[in-house]
Amino acid sequence: MTQLVFFLEEPSAKEMLMGLLPRVFPDTVTYRYVVFEGKQDLEKRLSGKLRAWQHPDSSFVVLRDKDSANCVQVKEKLVDMCRSAGKPNTLVRIACHELESWFLGDLAAVEKGLNLSGLAKRQQQRKFRAPDELGNPKQELKMLTNNAYQQIAGSRAISHYLSLEGNQSKSFNVFLSGINYLLKDSIA
Repeated sequence: MTQLVFFLEEPSAKEMLMGLLPRVFPDTVTYRYVVFEGKQDLEKRLSGKLRAWQHPDSSFVVLRDKDSANCVQVKEKLVDMCRSAGKPNTLVRIACHELESWFLGDLAAVEKGLNLSGLAKRQQQRKFRAPDELGNPKQELKMLTNNAYQQIAGSRAISHYLSLEGNQSKSFNVFLSGINYLLKDSIA
């Protein structure tokens, strides 16, 4: 049995993954979530958590928001932390700019998850065709949904409907591709 261990910046990422992952992986894969209290807490405690992990069949994924930082620098820093902790094969993925970009990349899922109407047809608007480029996706999602989106409950509700193909968020697609590759590599 393979175990994927996700090191996450915040509880909303866990809620999103709990709805998404069972649709991505077979039943032979188990998941563990280590949720931190923000990006600073993640960066402060990640190396220690990785070093202390004892389960031999584990593969690791670190997921963090880009926010306003430089994506390449954030990823390099996290990759270096994983290497120095003795886990060089850890998959590091960055949500650009925020996890909410992934939701804005699939407005049909937002519509279904939040029981709203008329959102899916807005997917072809320029800003929703490239949601990773939005400076404040969380605020955009709240405005788009007239504040129906709340971070944890919204992540939980929307995640069950996120399409595994065709999401307009490039960082979502890179995340999915990475965890699929990681799973194939750990089974081989």
